[in-house]
Amino acid sequence: MSRLSGRVAIVTGAASGIGEAIVRRFADEGARVVATDIVDGSAVAAEAGAEFLRHDVANGGDWKRVMDHVASQYGHLDVLVNNAGIVSGQSIDVTQLESWNRVFAVNVTGVMLGTRFAIEQMRANPDGEGGSIINLAPATSFLGFGDDAAYTASKHALVGLTRSSAAHAAQEGWNIRINSLHPGPTDTAMFRRQVEAQPALLDAFKTMSPRGRLAKPEEVAGLALHLASDDSAFSTGAQFVVDGGLSSTHPSM
Repeated sequence: MSRLSGRVAIVTGAASGIGEAIVRRFADEGARVVATDIVDGSAVAAEAGAEFLRHDVANGGDWKRVMDHVASQYGHLDVLVNNAGIVSGQSIDVTQLESWNRVFAVNVTGVMLGTRFAIEQMRANPDGEGGSIINLAPATSFLGFGDDAAYTASKHALVGLTRSSAAHAAQEGWNIRINSLHPGPTDTAMFRRQVEAQPALLDAFKTMSPRGRLAKPEEVAGLALHLASDDSAFSTGAQFVVDGGLSSTHPSM
């Protein structure tokens, strides 16, 4: 249980759900984790043995503050997990510009800022250049979700951003790998609250996967651990899917 021993990781959107599971798994594997979120995640961080910082990923000043803190307190950065994301719940015919812009600010610009700041810090690591950046982008990255145009478009954009960033880092000869991680419907506290309001959602989401169930947050965290560790040392610019076969199965079969 020490695949990340001595490493420093930042996980955004860490107060609950998949982000929380990643924080806990990384900490269990020996990482020193800085958990960030726009809402209070201090209790989760304390339980996991991590540090919590309040952080709006769409704000460049917040990113600089977080990175400066990591540099001063830990001296290096080895892993960044860009997990924070929001939805709009608006189909294309009712999409409001303000909502569209906010979704892109968090889901795309936030990842761009994090990636840019992380690359700068990882290149300056005192023990040598290197690191892993992991961008969370659900299976909506490959499929059209009709009820949310902005969310779908932003997650498709995230795949392109990941590929471009990874290609650039590799072509420059930097020892920094950048991949995207794509979970299907996952059994998080947020999902459970949705089910309480609309009980029919549970069966609907279960049947989306040929496995017939939701993913567990810990299963997503396990693949994040692989991407953060040396086991994925030659993987970059790739899309890693943990959706129970959802994106590979024809709906008529």
